[in-house]
This record gives sequence, structure tokens and C-alpha cells, in this order.
Amino acid sequence: MRLPFSSQVITYILSFLPIADRKEASLVNHTWYFAAQDSLRQENILYNIPATSASLAAIETLARRRVRCVSLTSLDSSTVSRDVIQAVSCHLGPHLQSLCLRGSSLTETAFVHLLLACPRLSSLDLSGCNSLFMSGTLLSKPETISQARRALTNLQELNLAGLRYLSDLSFNRLTGCAPHLARLSLARCHLTFEFDPYRGSSNYNSSALLSFRNLLRFLKERASNLRALDLSGTSITSPAMRALVQVEGLRLRELVLQNCSDLSNEAIGLLCTHQPHLTVLDLTGCSELSDRAALAVSAGLRALQSLGLGKLQRLTDGGFLGIAELRSLQRLDLSECSLVSGSELVKVCSTPELRPSLASLSFAFCSLLRDSSVLSLARSLSPSLRVLDLSSCVSITNVSIQAISSHLPRLTVLRLAWCKELTDWGLLGDPKVLSDSAWNESQKQHRASLQALEQLQELDLMACSKLTDSSIAKVIRFPALRRLSLSLLPEITDASLVAVARGCQSLEQLSMSHCGKLTDKGFLEAASSLRRLQHLVISGCSQLTRQTLMAISRECRQLKSLDVSMCHGISMADIELFQAQLPLQTCVQSRFVGGADLSFTL
Repeated sequence: MRLPFSSQVITYILSFLPIADRKEASLVNHTWYFAAQDSLRQENILYNIPATSASLAAIETLARRRVRCVSLTSLDSSTVSRDVIQAVSCHLGPHLQSLCLRGSSLTETAFVHLLLACPRLSSLDLSGCNSLFMSGTLLSKPETISQARRALTNLQELNLAGLRYLSDLSFNRLTGCAPHLARLSLARCHLTFEFDPYRGSSNYNSSALLSFRNLLRFLKERASNLRALDLSGTSITSPAMRALVQVEGLRLRELVLQNCSDLSNEAIGLLCTHQPHLTVLDLTGCSELSDRAALAVSAGLRALQSLGLGKLQRLTDGGFLGIAELRSLQRLDLSECSLVSGSELVKVCSTPELRPSLASLSFAFCSLLRDSSVLSLARSLSPSLRVLDLSSCVSITNVSIQAISSHLPRLTVLRLAWCKELTDWGLLGDPKVLSDSAWNESQKQHRASLQALEQLQELDLMACSKLTDSSIAKVIRFPALRRLSLSLLPEITDASLVAVARGCQSLEQLSMSHCGKLTDKGFLEAASSLRRLQHLVISGCSQLTRQTLMAISRECRQLKSLDVSMCHGISMADIELFQAQLPLQTCVQSRFVGGADLSFTL
């Protein structure tokens, strides 16, 4: 249905709003409803459809919107699952472009039926669907293969991660039906690299194992099309990497190798030499890598935009001597690199001609990071940085939070969990905080409270245990905030809860576990301001009772999950009553409620 001109204008305006705001706007009238749905469809929003009888009516509604991306969850061999698959095939199949079946236990017959009903698929996620591949007979019939080829002719992305029973035979059958694959994931699959089951034979159709030799054959045949490959969690060796990167005609743009512990510095050097066009490289958890690998990346991958080097315990600041060469770098992950202090990155970013335009930077668990580095980086990256993760950087103090508040007003995500030296004055921006710092007078004039970060959508202050109502109740007022964690702040009370609820009415996820001073009174007052809340964690809040549950059930009608574990004032009867008043899809975590004896239970 083509929208009238006025609706097209509304659709354009709504495209600038977050999804939650567009949902609210859709309630204005019919014109706004269809305009909001059109803007959602244009962005290929993924709709989650659980395998329940309640989903059948929703599927017909989604069909009228011609949604193109769906995820089917909890599928199995039950009658309800068959009905859901039938409804999706009938009503959504002709328009679907992306289908996710992650972790489902559907039958081969149901899968083939669904697949053949989706002729426009460009993305298919079968990760964790072990039941499909257990028998080894998937797509074994010639007539089924010919039908699947017609259905998958446009498929460009295939996710086969975590499949225990994937073999060369089933891999060949499935990929043989998708001639235009550009993205492939085999993460955590049981690929064999050392053992050669074929002994010189070219008939790679083993039904017992998935071999690198067969994958290499596939890469040679599809080299001109393939652009992204994920082999995370496999035991890929350095010789295998050498063979992979030297495949003739292969020009990868994205390569993910998380937790490939057998890779060496030499292998990464070869990768950088033979695949210089990479824009995304993730080496997180490749424990054998050191500074040599990081230097090879800087020297050989000049087009790189995203680099993951997390959990590299041998990596030091020396590995970043050449990072100035990565002028296009937008995302850098150095989380859990315990020997990295950020000093070399500071030097590069201090020179305008050399600094990359980083939009996302993670130093999580880098205990050597100091305030001076955070201050320098905040000044240098002010125009571009949007995501900053300093979780568990235990040495940073109020100086760092003041630098962030003063120089990074465009941040959308800030994570400061377990930064235990932060105090109320750091968040408030009081001049007393920095009276003994090295900042000069001109810098002192520009101190700001955390409230200066007006565009924040996610904030994590978990376990910043020195924070109290004095700062939380005054500063946490962000209209665009979607996710907030205030867990393990023992000093905050109902005053903080009510202030946060009123100042952050777009909240979808709120975590306040083990905040022992919260009471029912706070939730009775705050719940009416948390209408958009979808996920709430209040475990370990021992003063809460059924009154809190009643307030939540009455006001937070969009709630999808609630954690009240270890809430001694809440009983199982209270939880059952709460669940009866909310939609069926609401998940409640209720371990050790009602005053269970943890010492005995554990």
C-alpha cells in the first residue's frame, strides 16, 4: 500500500525517533499508525515470534504490515510449533528477507516446508539448530534440493554457528543451494584441521565430520562472492590460516576469530599481508597473540574500521606504536588487556593529523588505565566518540568522570561498573572535587556534571559503591536513556528510584539488584513513570514485598522479564499472582524467594 504524501512526511519524521517512541506515536490515529509501521519496515526491524498459540493472531497482523525480518523462538515438534510455522509460511513467507531460527528444535519436514515458502530470503540463521542436522538427511532428496535452490537463490548470509552435528555432506547440500553467499558463520563448529579423512580423494562428502579441507574447497569455489567469515571458537591452526588467506581471488572484508587459541603472530602477519582489504577484524581471546600481531595489523590493514583485541594477556602498549596508520578505525576493543595502559593511544590521539575518528572505545578491566589517559583521550576524541566502556578500571577517579562530562557531550553509551573510587562529587561536578588536580584554571571553568551527557542511552554505574542519593537523585535525568544499571549501590534509597523514574521515562531496562534500602513505597511512587520498562532486576532487595509486584503489574504492562531472586519479602504465591496479571511471555526469575536458607540450598 502506497502511503499518501502527508503520511510519507510523517514516516520521514518518525525515522529519526527510537523504536519505542515510534510505537507510542503509532497510537495517535490511523495515519500515524501506518506511517510508524512503514518507518519500522524500512529499517528491517526484527520481530520476535514465540511458538505460542497467542502468536497466531499476531502473525496475521504482521502480514498486513509486510514485515521482512522475523525470529522464531522456542520451536519444537509440538502442535503449536507446527501451527506457528504454517502461519508464518502462509502469511509472512512471500515477503520474508531475514529468518532467524536460532536454537530451535524443529523437525526437518517443518524446516523444509518453511524454507520453501520464503523465496526472497537473503539471511538465514540456523545457529544451534542441532536437531536439523542430527540425522544427516537434511536436503537429501533430489526433488527437495531443486526446490531449496529456487528458494535460496538470493541468500547472501548463512549462520551455522554452534552446530554439533554439521558434517561436510550436510554443509555441501545446504551451501550448494545458495550460490550467492557473501557471509558465512561456522563459529564453535567442530571443524577438523589436522586430520585428513579423505587421503587424497576429491570427494568431500563425509557424513561424520566437518573438515577444513572441505571448507577450503568451498572458499576456492566461492572466492569471488564471499566477503565475511566467522570461525570463532574453532581450533584453526596457523598452517590452516596460511592456506585460507592465500586462496586465489578471496578478498574478505570481515573476519571474526574470537577465542582461536592456536593462532600465532606469524599467522596474523600472513593474514594482514594477503587480506589487506579487511574492514572488520576480531581477534578477541586469541591468547597466543602479542604486540607483534597488533603491529602487523597496523602495518597491513590500512582500511580497518573495527578491531577487537580483547583478552590478549600478552598485549602491551608497545603493540600500538603503529596505530596511527589505521586512519579509518572507528571501533577499538581492548577490554581485559591487563598490560595496556593506553599511553601509546594517547600519544596518537593527541596529534590531530594522526588520530583515528573512534566512535567506540573499550578499556574494560584494564587496571593500568589512569585518569591522565582518560583526560587526554576525552579531549582528543570529543568530536567522534559515542561509546566508552571503562568498566572495572579500578584506578580511575572523579577526575575521569569530570573529563568525560566536560569533553564528551555526544556519548550515547557510558559504562563505569566497578569503578569504586567514583563519588557523588564526581557526578555532580562540584569544584571541590578537582581542587588538587593538575587541571589549569581554564579547564576548571568548564567542569560539568554527568547531566551534560544529554544524549545518553545506556549508563552502567554498577558497584560504584560510594554513590548515594546526593548524586543519583539529582543527576540521572536523561530523556533518551534506555538502559540503566544501579545494582550494588547499598546507599541509594527510594529517593533515587523515584527521581530516576521521573527523569528517565524512556527506560526499557533497569537493574537495581542488592540495593537493600529500596522499599515498596518507592516502587508505588515510581511505577507510573516506568510505562516502557521491559526488563527489571531487583534481586536481593530484601525489603520489597508483594506491594511492589502489584505496582509493577499495574503500571508496567510491557514488562518481559523480572528478577526478584533472593527477595525475602516476596513469596511464590505472590509471584504466581503477579504472573497471572501480566502477558504470558513475561519471564520471572525467582530463585531463593521467601527467605530461603541460602547456606543450605547452595
